[in-house]
Amino acid sequence: MYTMRTITALIGATLLAISAPAILSLSTAQAETYVAGQLGVTLPSIGKGLSDVDLTGSFIPGSTTSDQALKSSIMYGGKIGHYFRAAPWFGLEAEIYRTTPHIKQQTVEFRGPNGPVGSAELAGVHMSVLTLAPLNLSFRYHKTRLQPYVAIGPGIFVAKIKDPALSSDNSQSSTKLGLNAQIGLRYYVTRHVTMFAEGKYNHVRFNFPETPPGSSFNLFGFNATYNMVHVAFGVSYHF
Repeated sequence: MYTMRTITALIGATLLAISAPAILSLSTAQAETYVAGQLGVTLPSIGKGLSDVDLTGSFIPGSTTSDQALKSSIMYGGKIGHYFRAAPWFGLEAEIYRTTPHIKQQTVEFRGPNGPVGSAELAGVHMSVLTLAPLNLSFRYHKTRLQPYVAIGPGIFVAKIKDPALSSDNSQSSTKLGLNAQIGLRYYVTRHVTMFAEGKYNHVRFNFPETPPGSSFNLFGFNATYNMVHVAFGVSYHF
């Protein structure tokens, strides 16, 4: 009769036997590793800027505002990735990039739980977003020098806003998990050097809490959905 320890050992040995070929194929398939730099532009006009805005803090629960428009911005960053010899159409990629789509000066409509309560002209607010995408799943057509590709994965989004009209340090920040996706074209200039152009899409729900009373007091806490489109160009070096 098998003991629990024996059963556990048999299960472990079976799983190892099943997974070993896949592990070995990945570990020996050092086919194509690359590093890249990227530069582009953030295009809030294609998305909704900051949408579905819920007010928090000193506001009555259920209070909302109209969508807040953002400015276009330069974005920049880098990538590192790898395509496997066993499956040259599939790869893994990590990327990081930063943009500053500041909130525009605009008229914002305020709504309470029972309907509209008025509007106000709000000054512009500085905003920055750092995107860290640690694991993009990348799929490409690899049989020609010009290769279309798509990639998708989780993104860690670190956003910070600051009202320049206030002299105090009133910055508010939010770090959230969201979606990072891309579609693009890569051209092999040589075996080791490529150029690429791609569109990126981000989706995340930010939470900017009001700051506590003090020199940096800010009552304007809010939650908002960030849908953003970027267009980026870059150069890669492949090992």
